[in-house]
Amino acid sequence: MPDGRETPQDSRPAPGSGTTPPNLGASSLTDGHTLSKESLSHALDLSSPEKAKDAQPNSAEEALWTTRADGRVRLRLDPSCPQQRACTVHQMFCRALEQYGHLHALGFKRQGSWERITYAQYYLQARQAAKGFLKLGLERAHSVAILGFNSPEWFFSAVGTVFAGGIVTGIYTTSSPEACQYIARDCRANIIVVDAQKQLEKILKIWENLPHLKAVVMYGETPVEKVASVYTMEELMELGGQVPEEDLDAILSTQQPNQCCALVYTSGTTGSPKGVMLSQDNITWMARYGSQAGSIQPAEVQQEVVVSYLPLSHIAAQIYDLWTGIQWGAQVCFAQPDALKGSLVDTLREVEPTSHMGVPRVWEKIMERIQEVAAQSGFIRRKMLLWAMAVMLEHNLTCPSSDLKPFAARLADYLVLAKVRQALGFAKCRKSFYGAAPMTAETQRFFLGLNIRLYSAYGLSETSGPHFMSSPCNFRLYSSGKVVPGCRAKLVNQDAEGIGEICMWGRTVFMGYLNMEDKTREAIDADGWLHSGDLGRLDGDGFLYITGRLKELIITAGGENVPPLPIEEAVKTELPLVSSAMLIGDQRKFLSMLLTLKCTLDPDTCEPTDMLTEQAVEFCQRVGSRATRVSDIVGRKDEAVYRAIEEGIRRVNGNAAARPYHIQKWAILERDFSISGGELGPTMKLKRLAVLEKYKDVIDSFYLE
Repeated sequence: MPDGRETPQDSRPAPGSGTTPPNLGASSLTDGHTLSKESLSHALDLSSPEKAKDAQPNSAEEALWTTRADGRVRLRLDPSCPQQRACTVHQMFCRALEQYGHLHALGFKRQGSWERITYAQYYLQARQAAKGFLKLGLERAHSVAILGFNSPEWFFSAVGTVFAGGIVTGIYTTSSPEACQYIARDCRANIIVVDAQKQLEKILKIWENLPHLKAVVMYGETPVEKVASVYTMEELMELGGQVPEEDLDAILSTQQPNQCCALVYTSGTTGSPKGVMLSQDNITWMARYGSQAGSIQPAEVQQEVVVSYLPLSHIAAQIYDLWTGIQWGAQVCFAQPDALKGSLVDTLREVEPTSHMGVPRVWEKIMERIQEVAAQSGFIRRKMLLWAMAVMLEHNLTCPSSDLKPFAARLADYLVLAKVRQALGFAKCRKSFYGAAPMTAETQRFFLGLNIRLYSAYGLSETSGPHFMSSPCNFRLYSSGKVVPGCRAKLVNQDAEGIGEICMWGRTVFMGYLNMEDKTREAIDADGWLHSGDLGRLDGDGFLYITGRLKELIITAGGENVPPLPIEEAVKTELPLVSSAMLIGDQRKFLSMLLTLKCTLDPDTCEPTDMLTEQAVEFCQRVGSRATRVSDIVGRKDEAVYRAIEEGIRRVNGNAAARPYHIQKWAILERDFSISGGELGPTMKLKRLAVLEKYKDVIDSFYLE
């Protein structure tokens, strides 16, 4: 427990000193001695060419990977790529400071009003947090773990950790105390930053099992009661004022691009979570060249505006929101903690982002919401929307690279589609991205009908985010785009159709798994290539198409290799009332499938309810059923719906390459998959092993003789 731990001498405010909660407002960010303008001159001095040259690693004798938090690696310089220069996170921020210091960097809502801070203020806050962490005892190559929803304090803590020579480690807010303990212990967290009493209580419960933990810092709320070694964010900043600027500068001047600065933990669906070590070069390279591949604009051309709402402990959101924002001077506006429960659209309307990213499930929920609203609209409005979307979809499918629209498409866009995009908050959005999981063809085509192209990115935590990228000038429907600059890719063990395992090499590839040499050797081969475990094919122009996952490949008892993804997508296309379809059959005599139905979500908990969506109800009505609830169908074995599903699966089987690819049995589950149910990960990716275990009895019943 924290009570027996040492605290910095004279560092806490005296009782009754009137400490206020750390609700940061724009007016308070540069007040007081803690935000000395001398810090800015230190920054500009450290970013000078002479200093920057000193930070270049001399790594000729270093290996391509390491499993030590304090290790260094050889940079993966590619002779074919002219952009060789490496830099640290601090150098990247200093360059942004010179160019964008006066621009708004972060936007956040306080008491119903939007407030914003500049890049100069952002930098000063990060330095102050860094000095506060040093005062609390942050050691080199130890972690500051952050357990909280996206906010300016998350960013200050993350950047401050790197400045102070530590390693920033995100923990999902949905994590159990046991999961928090595993990560905090593995990364040797000296400090944990939390955003609420609920998260603080998780840490207090496990503190005695965390030998490296020295302090907890809390933002967003004030602790219910005083606990030793628990500080507010404001107290952390006050502690930072006790550390001389020169002490921080000394640490910054020794940092090198080939050192670890961030840990991203895998979901642990196939075992214990692995700590993916990312170097400063991984982060700064991806922020610059990966984002360029996605056509992200520097602020001197057009300041990008983005909404931060996806978990920052996931590599996609961390790269897109945090590090890329610094590189190009974007304005990052934070959504409310209940964003995925319904408030995200309100934030999008208020902020009007120029670029937006969502995991496939987020885009699917937007699609379902539009379909529900359309179903409840009057006859004429609904027909107008369907006409406009049909016209625009045809144009985007037949002329995908042309911005010159025929008269009908321009009319449809002006009269109908532009208003829909405005209602969604996408009036100014020119780039819409998705990643982290596969997206159905139905969803992509739906948004093409709204004249919203969804650009795919493919990569892993182990590639610092996207290794392949689509963009407005680099787009093919259903493709993940082309490899980003400074990187290479190849397919190994290709079959007759050219499908093989995707392997990657380049500046994006991670340093190694923390303390896991065997797992690192499994992932990185003797030549330094990272094996993804994903299957794909490359067309003649270098566009990547994902076809499945090697570990998810079903090998039937008859020895047939069956990729589940195409079959699952075909079922969902044939049966629009199906939310999730999971193919089963590994080491079994035949294929079977688990199905869930599209249902509404509880607005308060985001949990699946028993009520069918409008689209699902429509389907039921078309096939002769009056069902409006999942239980109406599953509990009563609704004859009309079951017959329609059987017919849909028969159609899918009719298009299969051979009989071993046929689905012979299926079942509808009583509840849709969810994060809380354990079937989906934090980014709403299907956890197949968890589903197999949870529904073992249902699955076993398929194969009873």
